[in-house]
Amino acid sequence: MLTFGPVPSRRLGRSLGINNIPPKICTYSCIYCQLGKTSKMKIQPQIFYLPSEIFIEVQDKVKKSKEKGEPIDYLTFVPDGEPTLDINLGQEIKLIKSLGIKIAVISNSSLIDQKQVRENLMEADLISFKIDSVEEEIWRKVDRPHRNLSLKDILNSMLKFKENFKGEIITETMLVKDINDNSQHIERVADFLAKLKPSLSYLSLPIRPPADSWVQSPSEGVVNQSYHVFKEKVDQVECLIGYEGNAFAFTGEVEEDILSITSVHPMREDALKDFLGRANSDWSVIDRLIKQGKLVESEYEGHKFYIRKFNKKR
Repeated sequence: MLTFGPVPSRRLGRSLGINNIPPKICTYSCIYCQLGKTSKMKIQPQIFYLPSEIFIEVQDKVKKSKEKGEPIDYLTFVPDGEPTLDINLGQEIKLIKSLGIKIAVISNSSLIDQKQVRENLMEADLISFKIDSVEEEIWRKVDRPHRNLSLKDILNSMLKFKENFKGEIITETMLVKDINDNSQHIERVADFLAKLKPSLSYLSLPIRPPADSWVQSPSEGVVNQSYHVFKEKVDQVECLIGYEGNAFAFTGEVEEDILSITSVHPMREDALKDFLGRANSDWSVIDRLIKQGKLVESEYEGHKFYIRKFNKKR
């Protein structure tokens, strides 16, 4: 199957996935990848499927979704490998754009220094770039890239691409305990994001079984600190820590709402008290969530923050 969904996506609303790369062909073999280690490392785009083949399957899935009353916000290239390895990606985007739905590409950004790849991405409405590090040594530890890739070229080309791209750029940074989660490293990533100016930056954690079993998520305190460092440089920052709640949905269920919001944004103590007041509730709710192991208290710059506790079990 070349399509899947539509599925709920915190990044993209209701997303119909397009799997334009066979498993597991990639430019990276990330230590945290939920799909396991890369079986075929490649950096030269090639043909995997005919554009017409992808278009027909997407068209059919869109039609069936409409018949069932299932909305689709984005048609998203999010395959079992790096989508820009598909030499026909640009042609496929142009074909499926005729369906009148926005197009997103979730990329690890590794091939953005190739002119053809930049041209292929130009027709997309939204691109998500992975930026796990801006330091060569750490990048090689976390993402384990193809030996012929250059981080400096990738970062410079991303900035160059941004100058001409008319669509929306978001970023995702995966934090791995004791590898790329120290404050100095996070500062340097944030400095680069300040130049790139994405509309939204995500901080992600390896919440699913990773390619390397030793990989762990950093503590909630580190995530809270990283969030605030990013927030100083980027307008919109969100955490992706695995809670599939309905973020920002004020349902009237106080505990659910708090867990939903704190899975995306750490909440400061005064903001949480204000929220509880508006919900006609009190601090006992927070004490109960902490006691149940669902919420964690941490500090940043003299203020207490509360963040959804995430499951680190493997």
